[in-house]
Amino acid sequence: MSENLSALSFRKSADKNLFERMVEAAEKTGTAAAPETARALGEESLFGDAITLGAVSFYDFLKKENEGKKVFVCNGSACLTAGTQDKLHDALGRSFKHEEIGHICCLGRCHQGGAFQHEGRNFSGQSDAALGELFSGGTGDSEDRYEVVSHLQPAQLTAPFPGVEKYFTPFRDLLKKDRDWLAGELKDSGLRGRGGAGFPLHFKWAGCRASEGKVKYIVCNADEGDPGAYIDKYLMEQRPHSVLLGMMVAGWFAGAEVGILYIRAEYPDSIRIVDAAIAELRAAGLLGKNILGSGFNFELKTIKGAGAYICGEETALLASIEGQRPEVRVRPPFPTVEGLYRKPTILNNVETFSNIHAVLTLGGKGYAKIGTAQSTGPKLLSLDSHFAKPGIYEVAMGTPLADVVALAGGFRTKVKAIQVGGPLGGIVPVGKIGELTVDFESFKKAGFLLGHAGVVSIPESFPMIEYIQHLFQFTADESCGKCFPCRLGSTRGAELVAKARSDSSYQIDRTLIGDLLDTMELTSLCALGGGVPLPIKNALQHFEEELRPFLSSAPEKR
Repeated sequence: MSENLSALSFRKSADKNLFERMVEAAEKTGTAAAPETARALGEESLFGDAITLGAVSFYDFLKKENEGKKVFVCNGSACLTAGTQDKLHDALGRSFKHEEIGHICCLGRCHQGGAFQHEGRNFSGQSDAALGELFSGGTGDSEDRYEVVSHLQPAQLTAPFPGVEKYFTPFRDLLKKDRDWLAGELKDSGLRGRGGAGFPLHFKWAGCRASEGKVKYIVCNADEGDPGAYIDKYLMEQRPHSVLLGMMVAGWFAGAEVGILYIRAEYPDSIRIVDAAIAELRAAGLLGKNILGSGFNFELKTIKGAGAYICGEETALLASIEGQRPEVRVRPPFPTVEGLYRKPTILNNVETFSNIHAVLTLGGKGYAKIGTAQSTGPKLLSLDSHFAKPGIYEVAMGTPLADVVALAGGFRTKVKAIQVGGPLGGIVPVGKIGELTVDFESFKKAGFLLGHAGVVSIPESFPMIEYIQHLFQFTADESCGKCFPCRLGSTRGAELVAKARSDSSYQIDRTLIGDLLDTMELTSLCALGGGVPLPIKNALQHFEEELRPFLSSAPEKR
């Protein structure tokens, strides 16, 4: 059935995107799930009422429950551990009715906390006076302030933008070269995807290039939903052309003519700024038909998300663009063979595409000199509000994690652990920070996960059992529901922890929770259900004494 829906969606093409029509339909009232709206969308797309309603009812900003919401409070991990949201919620309650306040995750304001969204703008760290001014007709202060520090000489991803003419010189030069030349440079660079999995980029790009088909796509996964991560947000808002150049190079290499950036609705400034950058490139003659007389045709467009963490999983993201319910697809086939509209597709995240400029300017071997043999190039990290100088930090892969903490001035509060890589990333006790380097191998060997490298701090005062419940509940809320281990396992895990916290006479059976985590890890369809057991296992291992009151005694070994 989903293949037929992909074919129907392809009839309208990316220019007349069904998902965009769903988002537009919800802009007036907050929902696209009204019967008449779902019926009209179903007739237009030939999907039918039931399938269309099944899709729109999934998204936070499209489903019926969102109707009438006027302000959204961030409930992400960074804001949770910052301890700012209860006070913020109470303050907002003086200007809005209870039913007008919704929740959202995450706004990328992890460096300040107190994050919320109002009328399509994000705010954070607001005082009562500032809130009063904002909701009495004022403009408020939505400026995003954080440190941007490069440990590299010269800086790469954080280097000042020199203007379109100079920045795109490597792209102009590339159009005169052979694609096999670029294939060699990409392989020499050793660049691995920065979305978390660390898959070698040259394999993915070569696979799409070799796939048969006249129509191919380039898709940028800009649905950076990991609480604590605002790396992609920084790149899109401060260095948008780095992302676009990478997509254009991918299009030229693979033979694609359309590039799509799927940007989460939680980042309204990113959408606006990237759209402006695309218009700038079009005006410079770098997009459109027969670019610079090379015979290469390429266009770029953005698509606004609608509030669904699972769309950060590549196959769910593709289903979303097609207007289908964003459920994870079974692989193989992989997107390089059957991606958007079941056509060959290169799909990378924002930071990955942003590295292409450095590969072109330094050369593949020059790029590989940055970092380690297995993890090459620069890496960005985003640090939350518990650091003395929170912000974006650029380092070479292989840099000691302790050096990053030192660059940020250490912690401004007493912290017992950090979670690196979002809600699926490992929980690292502060005592282990000195043993890690910023690369895939170091984290994996130590039993953690580098992931996207967003960092959330867990203060000494924050109960680890509460954080475990938060991780289970987050997964339960954000699961696409397609596979039982994720959908049911996360819900059961949240129930077990909630009962242990509320009933002092109840303790979680260690064998039971161990079996639950193993089942989720081994049998879930994607990294959401399969990944969340890692941080919970880390917590159970490294914070056993703190968690002992909530757990039964370990069974005797036989």
